[in-house]
Amino acid sequence: MREDDTEQGVLSAAELFDGLGLDYEKAFGRLPAQRAAVDWLTARLRPGARVLDVGSGTGRPVAELLVQARCEVTGIDVSATMVGLAREQVPEARFEQIGIHDFEPPAGGFDAVCAFFPLLMMSRPEAAAALRRMADCLAPGGWLVSATVPADVAEAEIVWMGRRARVSSVSAEEYLRQLREDCGLEIHHHETSVFQPDDPAAAPEEHVFCYARRGTA
Repeated sequence: MREDDTEQGVLSAAELFDGLGLDYEKAFGRLPAQRAAVDWLTARLRPGARVLDVGSGTGRPVAELLVQARCEVTGIDVSATMVGLAREQVPEARFEQIGIHDFEPPAGGFDAVCAFFPLLMMSRPEAAAALRRMADCLAPGGWLVSATVPADVAEAEIVWMGRRARVSSVSAEEYLRQLREDCGLEIHHHETSVFQPDDPAAAPEEHVFCYARRGTA
């Protein structure tokens, strides 16, 4: 992500991803750390495990990989375009156009939640509430496998993939603290890496990936 000037108005998350469509999959669909995170997760899930994919995008690669691992997958996204593409590309999963704050989990919760970069276009309070909501969606012993772009920014206007957006984030240390202390999760693994998206309009990004678990009590 980078700060810049443009005449284009600031887009909501839904508007931005409606406009990106499959361009987002092309740019970010081959993210090695994301593939490693899903592989790590599915190695720990039984067939038929219920998994929620927050910010499911086009359904690829995350929902598709989860389905291939015989998980029962629900994907949610605020973009109508993304939900439509996901339904076409991964028909074995179920997708809803809804945000995590309004989503109601099924009785018993999910065995795992995947959340790869859905928080960036929220305010800091909204993102913190979303993390808590994801933790609440977990069944006892369930996994939250997530990633974000660590940065000390609050509702900063940037240009990302040629479009103006407003983003917020926190440092990697604060993100991990929220997962531990605010969400009550046990962190099993975290790592940072830098990724260059496959798009000339996208700058290299630092990512932090975290694998965390809800207690069994």
